[in-house]
Amino acid sequence: MPKIRVRLFANLREYTGTKELELEGNTIKEILEILCKRFPGLRNMLFNGNSLQPYINVFLNGRDIIESGGLGTPVHSDDEIAIFPPVSGG
Repeated sequence: MPKIRVRLFANLREYTGTKELELEGNTIKEILEILCKRFPGLRNMLFNGNSLQPYINVFLNGRDIIESGGLGTPVHSDDEIAIFPPVSGG
């Protein structure tokens, strides 16, 4: 299985205690499922049933996964997934 770098931002980083980790999987969904097994509290933050929460943004190599096939998007060695929760500021 390919090794994928996963980068976490904002409260996801705070929850997991890390900004980056390496996971193995074949699709975006597999990677996110593995991440949720490692950090069970992330499931409700990331998913609404089997779909991503509408406010979570996931990028594969800088491109929104919505443009490339959603959760079923295949991943390859040395790919990078970035997960952004909602961000607000003023």
